[in-house]
Amino acid sequence: MSDPAESPKTPQSGKWEQGLEGLLWNSRYLVMLAVLPSILGAMVLFVIGTMDIVRVLWQTVQYYTVGGVTDIHDTVVTDIIIAIDIYLIAIVLMIFGLGVYRLFVSQIEASESEGPSHPFNVKSFDQLKDKIVRVVILAVIIEFFRAVVDIHFSTPLDAIYLALSALALAASLYLMSLAYKASNGKE
Repeated sequence: MSDPAESPKTPQSGKWEQGLEGLLWNSRYLVMLAVLPSILGAMVLFVIGTMDIVRVLWQTVQYYTVGGVTDIHDTVVTDIIIAIDIYLIAIVLMIFGLGVYRLFVSQIEASESEGPSHPFNVKSFDQLKDKIVRVVILAVIIEFFRAVVDIHFSTPLDAIYLALSALALAASLYLMSLAYKASNGKE
């Protein structure tokens, strides 16, 4: 009995196999269904964040020149923090879109000249995940500070909860930096 793996392939089965493998290989372009919307979403968020900052600037100019009706001191910090949060989410979308493109479709020549530490230069899913997680954690920190600005303590226990939250956040940042140093030492 002969081994089927050793049997010679007919020219027709070789063509079928080549065609199927070509189809499977070209299916990687399906990731463009995630890449393009991610980049477009990032552009939309950059515009929204910029318009929010322009609005804050306009309100500030009005407040100090014309004497605006609302006091900007109550909202200016929160509005700017929200805009920064929007920018960070846009950056996550860009890192995701360009990273997925680079992993599945093709290297981006312009980013190659920037060096391996550039945020868009990812060589694996782990690197992509790590870069996205770092920006998401930064966005969570910004959101935490926005919430802190709006907090009105009703009991002393609320202040203790806030202090414990800040301590947990600092500890997580410290542990994340240790993990980053350890992973860079292995590469």
